[in-house]
Amino acid sequence: MPPLLRFENVTKRFGSFTAVDAVTIEIEKGEVFSLLGPSGCGKTTLLRMCAGFETPDAGRILLEGRDITGLPPDERPVNTVFQSYALFPHLSIRDNIAFGLRIAKRPKNEIRNQVDRMLDLVDLTPHADKKPAQVSGGQKQRVAIARALVNKPRVLLLDEPLAALDLKLRQRLLVELDAIHDEVGITFIYVTHDQGEAMSISDRIAVMHCGKVEQIGRPAEIYEAPRTSFVAAFIGDTNFLDATVGMPLEGEFSRACVDGLGEIVIDRDKPVHPGDLVHLSLRPEKILVSREQPSAGPLDNAVQGIVEDVIYFGARTRYWVRCGEWRLCAEIQHRKFLLDEQPPVWGDKVWIRWHANDGYLLEQYHSEDETLLTLPDED
Repeated sequence: MPPLLRFENVTKRFGSFTAVDAVTIEIEKGEVFSLLGPSGCGKTTLLRMCAGFETPDAGRILLEGRDITGLPPDERPVNTVFQSYALFPHLSIRDNIAFGLRIAKRPKNEIRNQVDRMLDLVDLTPHADKKPAQVSGGQKQRVAIARALVNKPRVLLLDEPLAALDLKLRQRLLVELDAIHDEVGITFIYVTHDQGEAMSISDRIAVMHCGKVEQIGRPAEIYEAPRTSFVAAFIGDTNFLDATVGMPLEGEFSRACVDGLGEIVIDRDKPVHPGDLVHLSLRPEKILVSREQPSAGPLDNAVQGIVEDVIYFGARTRYWVRCGEWRLCAEIQHRKFLLDEQPPVWGDKVWIRWHANDGYLLEQYHSEDETLLTLPDED
């Protein structure tokens, strides 16, 4: 069965700058598909080409097998929800939602019924007669979503729809948006630079970087099995280790040597051989920290170090531990009442431990991505 939407070798240039570079993506009917990446990676340009606001310089866009590349926006069964809401300030909430149906000259009874259904769906019936200036930012965004959905598009495009809202409101609206998707069942394409948003709402994610797609997969695949160092660093935080593969062990494991750290055990889940240089991604939450030397099995890695930094986040604590030439980040969840314990503090000698399965070999590594290594949270 063909995908609902297909970007086929799509390229878009602005002068000498290539915003989207030969991108091919297939999106299935009914899924929430996120385009995720930093500013300037091409995600919004890709969305605008789908909406018809930009025209590709090369490639095609197919919707249900039909080439829509050259169609104007008003002839595409696609609607867009913008970050800025784009509501008519002089119209009521009800009239904003009804606007598209009136332009399409739908019967009055149909308009009334459809608008009432949308108001109920986004929980705004009590506010139907208010103007946009009289409701909150979160309510404005729900009006924009209802207005986009009322025409029953085949695809709903959401361009950073929650970026202007505060953290707690974003979290609440994500839950509401997920419930709306479950109710209407149409395909959502969600553009964001926020990894948390993409991970929490998406069926699949395309991580973009410099106009190209680095990886497509389910959120757990993207996080646990990043293909490149950019994906590993952009989705959450990670530690990068460079190692030289040594002698194989039983099963899919090998010894490896990390300069300035010593010998470790790695999961050989890529086709590598003794003497090969490999790049390892190791998530902070996979690392255990203790003052006492841990009991380590044959596939455990245990390294001694000194705590250089500690940041307490309430539910968890992050430790930066100097191990030889390496500064590794570990994150410990607080499952017990912390005041009953004596956790490590700055300057303590500690042991860090992780299992060989917890490190993931990268297919591609870019040294500039190391600047994204284990930065403290901003939120």
